[in-house]
Amino acid sequence: MNTITNLFKNNMKQYSMIIALVFIVILFQILTDGTLLRPLNITNLILQNSYILVLAIGMVLVIITGHIDLSVGSIAAFVGAISAILMVNLQMNPFLAIIVCLLVGALIGAWQGFWVAYVGIPAFIVTLAGMLLFRGLTLVVLQGQSIAPYPASFQQISNGFIPDIFGGDGIHIFSIVIGFIFSLILIVMEIRTRKNQVKYQFDVLPQGLFVAKLVAIFAVINVFTYVLATYRGIPNILIILLVLIIGYTFVMKKTIVGRHIYAVGGNLKAASLSGVKTKQVTFGVFVNMGVLSALSGLIFAARLNAATPRAGNLFELDAIAAVFIGGASAYGGVGTVIGAIVGGLVMGVMNNGMSILGLGIDWQQAIKGLVLLAAVAFDIVNKKKSS
Repeated sequence: MNTITNLFKNNMKQYSMIIALVFIVILFQILTDGTLLRPLNITNLILQNSYILVLAIGMVLVIITGHIDLSVGSIAAFVGAISAILMVNLQMNPFLAIIVCLLVGALIGAWQGFWVAYVGIPAFIVTLAGMLLFRGLTLVVLQGQSIAPYPASFQQISNGFIPDIFGGDGIHIFSIVIGFIFSLILIVMEIRTRKNQVKYQFDVLPQGLFVAKLVAIFAVINVFTYVLATYRGIPNILIILLVLIIGYTFVMKKTIVGRHIYAVGGNLKAASLSGVKTKQVTFGVFVNMGVLSALSGLIFAARLNAATPRAGNLFELDAIAAVFIGGASAYGGVGTVIGAIVGGLVMGVMNNGMSILGLGIDWQQAIKGLVLLAAVAFDIVNKKKSS
C-alpha cells in the first residue's frame, strides 16, 4: 500500500490529468449522446488537434528549461505562407519544399535562441518580439490574401490515411494489425522496465496492479485502432505524432540531452557548475521549437489546403495550456512529453465536446482559461506542500 501511495505522490500531476481526461471523455460522451466517440468524430479530433500536439511537444522542452515561447503561432503561420509560395506559386516539389520550410523554422529558432541563451534577454521578451515580427512578415508574404490550393501529395500529410494492404471490406484490417503489434511492443517495454526497476530496487506496482495496467494498455490501444478501422483507418498524421512522441520521450528519459534539459530548468547555476553547457542547451531547445513550429504550420496548411494570414492564431496559448495542464511546473525543471500530450488531449476533447453541444467560442475560451488556472494552482499548491 505504501508503494502505491509513493508512486501516486511522485506522479500525482500526470496521473490526475489522465484521470481527468477519462472523466472528461465520459462526461462529454454522455452529454453528446454518444457523438464524441463515434469513429468519424475521433478521426476529426486527431486531425483538428495534431498541430497543437506537435507544438506542445516542443513547448514542454522550452518550459522545462524555465522559458516560454510566445511566437510559435506566428512562426507556424509564416512557414505556412512560405510553403504556399514555394509549392503553389513556384511549383516546387513538395518534399523539397518541406525540407526548406523546416530549415527556415530551425533558423528562426536559432535566431531567438541566440538572444535568449547568449545575449541573456528574457525569453518572454524575445518571443513576444518574434510573435509580432513573424505575424507581420506573414502578412507581407501573403499580401493579406490566402494562397491555395496545395498539391494533392502535400495534403496527404494532414488529410490522408495509411493504405489497407489487406484490402478489407468495410473495415481497415491493416490498422487493426498495427494496433495489435504496437500494443504488444508497449507491453514488452513495460515488462522490461519493471524488471530493471526491480533489479535496482525502485518502487514498483504490485503484480496484480501491473497486470491490470498491461491489460488496460492492450485493451485501450486495440479498441482505439478498431474504432478508427471502422471509418478510414489510421490517419497519416497520427503516425507522425507517434514517431515524435516516442522519439522525444526517449530523448528526455534515456539520453544525456534530456537530463541536461531537466538540469537547466531545475537549477541553472548548479547545472553550470556540474559541467552542463547551459547556453548550448537553451539554444538547442529554441532551435527545436522553431523546427516543430514549422512542422505545425505545414500540418495546418495541409489541413486547410491553404495558407491564410490568420493561421496560427492563439496556437501558442493552446500549446502552453496543454503543457501546464499536462503536469509541467511553472517554475521549470518538471514536465514530460506524455504529460503535454495528455494536456493537449484534454483541451482538444473539451473544445470538441463543447462545439458539439453548441457552446460558442466565448464560453469555450472562458472555460479553458479556468481549467488552465486550476492546473497551475494545483502545481503551486503541491510544490508548497512538498517544501
